[in-house]
Amino acid sequence: MHAVVFDLDGTLIDSAPDIHRVAVQVLAEEGLAPLDLPRVRSFIGNGLPVLVGRLLAAQGLAPDPARQSRMTARFEALYLDAHALTRPYPGAPEALAALAEAGHALGLCTNKPEAPARAALAAIGLAGRFAAVTGGDTLAARKPDPAPLRHTLTQLGRPAGVFVGDSEVDAETARAAGCPFLLFTGGYRKSAPGDIPAAARFDRFDDLPGLVARIAAGAA
Repeated sequence: MHAVVFDLDGTLIDSAPDIHRVAVQVLAEEGLAPLDLPRVRSFIGNGLPVLVGRLLAAQGLAPDPARQSRMTARFEALYLDAHALTRPYPGAPEALAALAEAGHALGLCTNKPEAPARAALAAIGLAGRFAAVTGGDTLAARKPDPAPLRHTLTQLGRPAGVFVGDSEVDAETARAAGCPFLLFTGGYRKSAPGDIPAAARFDRFDDLPGLVARIAAGAA
């Protein structure tokens, strides 16, 4: 059976409301103006340092590495306990259960730092579903570099894998790693679904186990 590796934010969970809440607090502590939820949601996907850099750029500020580093550390500390508004997408827990029952090894590959990723999974009851978790700070490289996805597959010990994500970053990661990509269209993508290369696209998690089975059968 295949490994099935998932992105986290915008794929398995809608975490944008909590990320927005922490962003507003971190900005306020720096004496900066708040940003609305859609704007902050558009910054998600390339890792926490990039998100914080985008928060600062949205304020019209010149790059300030020291300030960005300070805000990134503060953001990560606050976010460890910021899960009150985070929810799994409808059907995602059930799809994970079905995939595990079918014998697939499940992993997570996210640009969120590993500790907050594990905390988010624990908060919504999904921590036990994944045999491997790779965060944005687990390796020196982050997605779309293929190294984190390849590392996750190695940890799972499976020769082949499918990557499930919601964004352009995830599609490029899968392509670079040579993995089929399944696009969840309900997440944080910035392009139209048809503009993102994918083996298949889905908007209901009920459809995911069948899509994985079809890819696994084609590779057999």
